[in-house]
Amino acid sequence: MGRRGAVDPLAAVNAGLLGNVLLGSGLGFGAAIQPGPLQAFLTSRVLASGWRRTLPACLAPLLSDGPIAVLAVLLVGRLPPGAQHVLRAGGGLLLLYLAANALRQWRRPTSPAPPPSAPRTLLEAVLINLLNPNPYLAWALVMGPAVVAAWSHHPADALGFVVALYATMLVTLAAFVVLLGTTRFLSARSQRALAGASALLLAGLGLVLLVAGVRGLQGAAGATVRASGS
Repeated sequence: MGRRGAVDPLAAVNAGLLGNVLLGSGLGFGAAIQPGPLQAFLTSRVLASGWRRTLPACLAPLLSDGPIAVLAVLLVGRLPPGAQHVLRAGGGLLLLYLAANALRQWRRPTSPAPPPSAPRTLLEAVLINLLNPNPYLAWALVMGPAVVAAWSHHPADALGFVVALYATMLVTLAAFVVLLGTTRFLSARSQRALAGASALLLAGLGLVLLVAGVRGLQGAAGATVRASGS
């Protein structure tokens, strides 16, 4: 009887790990295909130097996000649970806002204009990402709370989330560079399909985080009421 009712800790860890790997992969894919300064930089470099010389620049997020991630996780980890739920809900709203932007691009697709002077080194690509506000917002509102929540369940969950996030992001960026270099330009239909996929993915992830944040706030509020009543 006791064995049937017992919970297998390994199965619980594996279930949490799979969910965090899927969440990290989805966020990494969405971040890689979302139009931004880094994508414009990669486009200009491919057109100027070819995909082989541009490929190392895909490592820029891995090098630039380290200090941002550590700062965000440390700050978020010191916040009370209620504030972490608020941040998670705010991250969901941010992803929904990005999904709306991607939807507007899907409706009125435009070709990104390359910057006037293209950076020529990986260091300059890292600098571009450091000056981009999106990683700061993403780690403060989305990835930071997700890592803290995963770590509170099991350290392997947080590790799986981070590895899946950057592995998916780097592979997607590399595929984008190779595809752009071999075809030179994506067709209008491909651009619309990519923008539509980005919008759907970001909207889905945004809803998941928003619902999780709201439920967490409701649970925290209920616990507070019960504690005050007792």
